[in-house]
Amino acid sequence: MAKGSVRKKGKKWYYRFYIEDASGNLVQKECAGTESKSETEKLLRQAMDEYDSKKFIAKADNLTLGGLLDIWAEEELKVGTLSNGTVGNYLQALNRIKQHPLSDRKLKTVTSEHLQQFMDLLTFGGTAGNFVSKGYSKDYIHSYSAVLQQSFRFAIFPKQFITFNPMQYVVLKKKTEDADLFAEGDTEEMNVKPLTYEMYQKLLEQLGKRSKDAILPVQIAYFTGLRLGEVAGLSWQDINLDEQYLTVRRSVRYNNARHKTEIGPTKRKKVRVVDFGDTLAAILRTAKKEQHKQRFQYGQLYHRNYYKEVREKNRVHYEYYTLDGTADIPMDYTEISFVCLREDGRLELPSTVEIACRTASRKVPELEGFHFHSLRHPYVKPTTKKYDVRKGAKYLILQAFLLHLCLVEKKSM
Repeated sequence: MAKGSVRKKGKKWYYRFYIEDASGNLVQKECAGTESKSETEKLLRQAMDEYDSKKFIAKADNLTLGGLLDIWAEEELKVGTLSNGTVGNYLQALNRIKQHPLSDRKLKTVTSEHLQQFMDLLTFGGTAGNFVSKGYSKDYIHSYSAVLQQSFRFAIFPKQFITFNPMQYVVLKKKTEDADLFAEGDTEEMNVKPLTYEMYQKLLEQLGKRSKDAILPVQIAYFTGLRLGEVAGLSWQDINLDEQYLTVRRSVRYNNARHKTEIGPTKRKKVRVVDFGDTLAAILRTAKKEQHKQRFQYGQLYHRNYYKEVREKNRVHYEYYTLDGTADIPMDYTEISFVCLREDGRLELPSTVEIACRTASRKVPELEGFHFHSLRHPYVKPTTKKYDVRKGAKYLILQAFLLHLCLVEKKSM
């Protein structure tokens, strides 16, 4: 809204307000009113309303789809209540949309047909100018659809750039899936290649040749069923070696939109407790001793890991950083003792572990098609109940014993 005022010069009142010139700079415009102050103020309001209306129409007429996406991201997406992970995924999809020629089209000329062609291109693959799509997964397609749906709704209200949402008639199509009608076995199990203990041993052997730092994350995932980001997010404070359980509180991921490694919540945003056995307990004790030894050997060159809280609008991010002993530690850095470290103390990042696993799958014939997430399948998932699994088992045993005593007492009567 333009800002204005009135002033009296001689017998007459004048009104003035600021407008944008061709360069976008604010300049003052003054016009003659009447000898009445109230009438001049009325003229001022009319002039400002007319100016704002014309400026609004001009901006809406020239606004492109890419411009709308930028406005929506700044004014709604980044200040909303969605999780940091979801915002990051949406921003990544938004930046990808802006690489397509459709983003240069004026907003008022974008039709449902244009959007349908774009969504089909994402689904089935193809090219449009320099934009190349190999065909994306269903979840990935839904991220693009959500970005477009929400930005067009935002353009209608509160912005009033347009009056119609062209995304409402777009249909998200599915790829046809070939089915082997004569295959034996369960089709669900056919999609996942189970990792046997022998394959697990071959994986560790291969990693030991060139990617030793990836061994501990693989071992933890194999015996606990944790996701890769959750394994990377484990700290020694999360692990109880005496009672043999760990607490999953956080996850580490790379934010493509912000180009930062971040520490955030788990996928379901819930803290959970996972039990483990003697084998993993021994592995973790050995790893802890080895890390103490490496810290002594590296001396000041040994790295320590930190996180920094970053507030952006009403959103909080926790960025990961690592510094060796010779560096000055910023006041806003907080140290965290991660479990999965490289030899020099830096965190073994999820991307590095994933690359090591995929490389191993190419080197070892038995591991063809293996990736880190496959480690979750052999593991029996723990209960989601809030009480400790071990305590719950003891409670059930006690209940069974009391029931047995009652039956014996009835028989004796």
